[in-house]
Amino acid sequence: MLRQFLAYLESLGVWGVLALTFIDSAGIPVTVGLDAYLIFLCVRQPESALLVTVAAVLGSAAGNIVLYTLARRGGQRFLEKRDQGGRIRKVAHWFHRYGMLTVFVPALVPIPLPLKAFVILTGVFGVRPVIFLSTIFLARILRYGGEAWLGVQMGAGAADYLRQHAGRLAGFAVALFAVLYAAAWLVERRRRG
Repeated sequence: MLRQFLAYLESLGVWGVLALTFIDSAGIPVTVGLDAYLIFLCVRQPESALLVTVAAVLGSAAGNIVLYTLARRGGQRFLEKRDQGGRIRKVAHWFHRYGMLTVFVPALVPIPLPLKAFVILTGVFGVRPVIFLSTIFLARILRYGGEAWLGVQMGAGAADYLRQHAGRLAGFAVALFAVLYAAAWLVERRRRG
C-alpha cells in the first residue's frame, strides 16, 4: 500500500516532489530516489526546473522542521534522564559550536549521509530555529538547484553523472566538512584570543 501511495505521489510531478521531500525529511524514509526524480522532472520539463527546485526546498524544510520540533519538545528530557557522567553536556557543547556543519554537509550532498540524526540532535540541543532553517534552506537550495540545473543542461545523462561521480561527491563532502570545521575552529580561537 505504501508503494502505491509513493507511486501516486510520483505521478503528481511538482506536487509530488513537495510531498515526497516533506515525508522523507520528516523522518519517514522514502524508497524513491528523490534526487533522480527531481532531475527526471527537470529533464522532462526544463521550463519547470525553478518550480521543482522551490517545491523540493520547501518540502524538505517543512519536513525537517517537523522532525526538529518533535526532537526539541521531547528529546531533551529523554537524554537528561539517561546522561551518565555529563557526556550529553559535552556533546551539546560541541554541537552548539560546530554542529550545524553536521547538518549542512549531509543536506547539501546527494549521497546518503545521516542527516535525520543530526536534525534530531539540533532539536534536542535547542539550536535556534532560525539558524537551523537557514542552514537547511541554504544547503537544499544549492543541492536541489544544482540538480535541476544538471537536469536541464545534461538531460537524461544527469542522474548517471551523479551516480558515476558518487566517490568524488563523498570526497567533496569530507573535504567541505574539514574546511568548514577548520574555519569555525579558527573563528572560535580568535574570539577567545
